[in-house]
Amino acid sequence: MDLLTGLVSTADGPGDGPRAITVADQAISRGELLARADRLAADLTGARAVAVRASADLDTIVTVVAGLRAGVPVVPIAHDAGPAERDHILRDSGADVIRAAGTWQDVSLPAIADTGPVSDPPGAPALVMYTSGTTGAPKGVLIPDRAIAACLDGLAESWGWTADDHLVHGLPLFHVHGLVLGVLGALRRGCALTHTGRPTPEAYAAAAGRGGSLFFGVPTVWSRLVADPTSAAALRGARALVSGSAPLPVSVFESLRTLTGVAPLERYGMTETLITVSTRVDGERRPGSVGLPITGVETRLRDDDGVVIGNDGTTIGTLEVRGTTLGHGYLGRPDATSASLTDDGWFITGDSAVIGEDGMHRIVGRTSVDIIKCGGFKVGAGEVEAAIAELAGVTEVAVIGAPDDDLGESIVAVVVTDGAVAAERIIDHVAGTLSVHKRPRRVVLVDELPRNALGKVQKRELLRQITEEGS
Repeated sequence: MDLLTGLVSTADGPGDGPRAITVADQAISRGELLARADRLAADLTGARAVAVRASADLDTIVTVVAGLRAGVPVVPIAHDAGPAERDHILRDSGADVIRAAGTWQDVSLPAIADTGPVSDPPGAPALVMYTSGTTGAPKGVLIPDRAIAACLDGLAESWGWTADDHLVHGLPLFHVHGLVLGVLGALRRGCALTHTGRPTPEAYAAAAGRGGSLFFGVPTVWSRLVADPTSAAALRGARALVSGSAPLPVSVFESLRTLTGVAPLERYGMTETLITVSTRVDGERRPGSVGLPITGVETRLRDDDGVVIGNDGTTIGTLEVRGTTLGHGYLGRPDATSASLTDDGWFITGDSAVIGEDGMHRIVGRTSVDIIKCGGFKVGAGEVEAAIAELAGVTEVAVIGAPDDDLGESIVAVVVTDGAVAAERIIDHVAGTLSVHKRPRRVVLVDELPRNALGKVQKRELLRQITEEGS
């Protein structure tokens, strides 16, 4: 399946131009993007997988397109990933080449399992995207091209997304939101794309002045935009504003509607499932609701006893999904793949939700407290805890997400030490070992962690204590 139908059909055509694809201060036509990608694809013959240091630049987009055109799985890596995170992803994925700063580098790290090409029956996945779990190192999600196509086509139907749009965003290119929706979506539709480099209010306003019609952002982006009424007013000509990756506060929703004249579209998804639920451009946009399942997707709720719950608009259950947008599980982790599915094949999201009689979905929280959504990034507490535990002098550590008006949740590390480890050292270590965005924004040094009778750290109690201290 050719994911890039819009790119191919519009390259060098009447609607193409030298600034059809723009990233910060770099611009290119669709025809030149396709030509450069095809030249690069020739370097990938026989590759097991290609990793790309996904900076916000044109070379990242060219490399991803090259991998897709060559039929080689693409493994995006955060541009700010530290050596421990980067090396784990390279070993786990078995990538034999990595593209960084516009050059190829051979990967000298041995693969964790040398089993030939990355498997995804009946063929190789288009992407292997790494997601933080509640414990341990990130897991690679196998995402086939047909799942990406189903997701993007379903969203195009929900959002009225066409080749006439001009998509604007400044989101990271190593996540589903920024890469799959924000790049592959534009290339599949054949519409213009402006990546602003950083998602600042001023950059979004400037792009609006150049014809931007469809804007993507996470709640942090939108909260900062509404705090700048002048920039927000520049978006009054936008056709649609889309928010995702974390819940959009109702106050920000209402401010966006007031300042821009556009009620935002909210959507819901995960790396493992891509986007499964969204409000529609021709339907109700209800604050706090993420909408209806897109075409090809089904959802249901189950209680703690495994009983399916009716859609009554009040009963909370764990959200489960199935359909055409789902990936093929975790690379080399059949145990984790099996644990993520019910006996009858539904994916267990781990999110708690309410579904109304009209089918509208409202996400009410994470079933687990160990996924932290900070500024649009999803961070696994276990990964950060493991990095902090490496430091000499650290006795115990628990990482939690505390409510934050700007970021949604702020990463807080609660640490027991021998007295010789400073908070700044802990923050710097995480930023240098993992990714900068995974660093704790606050470190609380304590004498002991609250535990239950079984010795498990009581994170909800920690969160209560931290929240009370900050109030």
